[in-house]
Parts: sequence; C-alpha cells; structure tokens
Amino acid sequence: MPYTISVEKQIRDYLDSLGMEHRRDVKLALRELRNSRGDIIALGDQLDGFYRLRFGPFRILFRYRPGKLIDCIYINRRALAYEVFEREIVDKLREGR
Repeated sequence: MPYTISVEKQIRDYLDSLGMEHRRDVKLALRELRNSRGDIIALGDQLDGFYRLRFGPFRILFRYRPGKLIDCIYINRRALAYEVFEREIVDKLREGR
C-alpha cells in the first residue's frame, strides 16, 4: 500500500519557480516516493529523523509519519538543501511551530 504524501508550502512555491522540465521531474520523484522508490537515505547528526530523496540536482527532505504518511518539508538544489533546511526549518519543526 502506497504512502500518502503531504507537501509543504515551501515545496509548492519552489515548484512554481521551476521550468516545466524540472517541475515534471519533481512531480515524478514525489510519485515514486509514494511507493518508497528512489534514492532515499536517512540523515544523521542534527537532521536525525529526516530523510532525503535525491534526484538530479535536487533534494527533497522529508520525514515518515504514523499512518503511512510522508511529510515532504523542503526542496532545494543539493548545494543549499541541507544547510538551509537545518538552519531555518528543523528547529521550528522540533519546537512545534
């Protein structure tokens, strides 16, 4: 049974900024993620409990939730994804904001 994917506003806004080809790639990657397919790795250290999906130059950072839900939280190009995610988002998520 596939997961349900929840996509945060940051990802939707980022999609709007991409060209059609990259937008299509992101949507395909999210569909594959529903079935736990793709280049998925658990993150460690400060990002423990989060995972990344790698495809092309992009990374989607997400976490698994109870009830077969994947909460996709952040997307960016590899060079920025982890640093920005950790600095701007992880602390807020852990504090429950």
